[in-house]
Amino acid sequence: MTQQLPQIPSTEPELAGVRNFRDVGGLPTADGRRVRHGRLFRSGHLAHATTEDAAFLGDLGLHTVFDFRNETDRRLDGLDVELPGVRSVNIPLSDPADGAEFWHVVRDGDVSQLHAILGDGKGVNRMIASYRSIILDRTAEHSRVLHALAEDSVPALMHCAAGKDRAGLAIAVSLLAVGVGREEIEADYLKSNDAHRRYKVRRSDMSAKGMSDEVMELLNPLFGARAEYLSAAFAVIDETWGGTDRYFSEGLKLSHGTRERLRDRLLDES
Repeated sequence: MTQQLPQIPSTEPELAGVRNFRDVGGLPTADGRRVRHGRLFRSGHLAHATTEDAAFLGDLGLHTVFDFRNETDRRLDGLDVELPGVRSVNIPLSDPADGAEFWHVVRDGDVSQLHAILGDGKGVNRMIASYRSIILDRTAEHSRVLHALAEDSVPALMHCAAGKDRAGLAIAVSLLAVGVGREEIEADYLKSNDAHRRYKVRRSDMSAKGMSDEVMELLNPLFGARAEYLSAAFAVIDETWGGTDRYFSEGLKLSHGTRERLRDRLLDES
């Protein structure tokens, strides 16, 4: 069962043009420390940030924004707004050619077409496969992110399109690296289901028929956060590397010293 996290005061505005924004500060580690507030943030894309949103984000003292979208995503939603003095790094965690026809049907298909690709558990299975693949096949990208955080890139904001899947996994990997437990990571991940955080689904047909309850039920596995997705990612770590420590040392090529620097940068004083 997912552990309930303590309520720790933090500033978490509901931004007008940025979905799913939050500070992951306050999460506890196994040795009794906590992630420091104001060091690691997550969100959906920043392309639609309002002037007020940009001003708020600019006041966070960010060093780096990590954008995990691919070029197709960036063409669809647009490039992030520029935040003066903040470095923007694009590290795609998915291939734009992967499933191009699938996502075309998601945007443009009718109910029967959606049933064919998403019904009978196909949507859930696709998401589980995606999470497993990102952990297994994107070790170089995750290594790059963690080395950057250890060197100079905090405070950092990580985002993809919805801030749920690719950003969710990058956040999960970052938190695992500094000793946050899997249940605590899951509890934060599932916050992406909150009504004010969820990605706004856009389809070619935005009418009542095109966005009917039946359509949205079929699409829900793609746009919701589910514990089984994150569990699948953790399972790959265990199956492939035999646990977290070897995942970081062998899979991501993180030395003990690099992980210690990560802890120094992201955690409260012990």
